[in-house]
Amino acid sequence: MSEHVYKVTELVGSSTISIEEAIQAAIGRASVTLRNLRWFEVLETRGHIDAGKVQHYQVTLKVGFTMDDS
Repeated sequence: MSEHVYKVTELVGSSTISIEEAIQAAIGRASVTLRNLRWFEVLETRGHIDAGKVQHYQVTLKVGFTMDDS
């Protein structure tokens, strides 16, 4: 049976377009330096309002990835 052990880190993605775009930005950037990304969980969603309109989205994620074998 295969054992599943994950390292977990927290990321914050931001976007002026959407919450989904903020998530994609965080995952996309993390995938440049982290290998074996497997899952994410949205912990918190925030935004910036200016003149009665949403101007910026910010999403905090917990991301899990498997570590390379030694």
